[in-house]
Amino acid sequence: MQLEDITAAELVRADVGFMEVALTAACQGASVGEVPIGAVVVCRGEILASAHNAPIALSDPTAHAEILALRKAARRLQNYRLSGATLYVTVEPCAMCVGAIVHARVARVVFGCPEPKSGALGSVYGLAAERQTNHHFRVTSGICAEKARNLLHEFFRLRRGA
Repeated sequence: MQLEDITAAELVRADVGFMEVALTAACQGASVGEVPIGAVVVCRGEILASAHNAPIALSDPTAHAEILALRKAARRLQNYRLSGATLYVTVEPCAMCVGAIVHARVARVVFGCPEPKSGALGSVYGLAAERQTNHHFRVTSGICAEKARNLLHEFFRLRRGA
């Protein structure tokens, strides 16, 4: 099934469902002390990969949920190009992650809440709108935004209190 073949209402329902999976991944990250951001890669309605932030556990500054999910999906498909895929992420991706999204040729990014300090899809930078890049993708924002925002706020509230 292609994105063009489904109605707007069906697309929103699918987006919410996949974002719930990303939120579950974010909660898993929070449970091990990582910033609660989750990501899911979907292609033709099938989940290819999911991940949560893991820079602490992996001692890797690039171990953002988006990067880890893209890597898993690429390994699963045995292709670094994820043409036709949608990346769901609970929080607006940073510039590093948008670079990976461009190189992976992801068709669409759906994110929950904006990231006012480092968001690269409109909050701080507008990298999806850059015409100089060799690949462009569609962006949908605000899906399950309140849940994603609350998860982050609660995580940092508890860390400040500790």
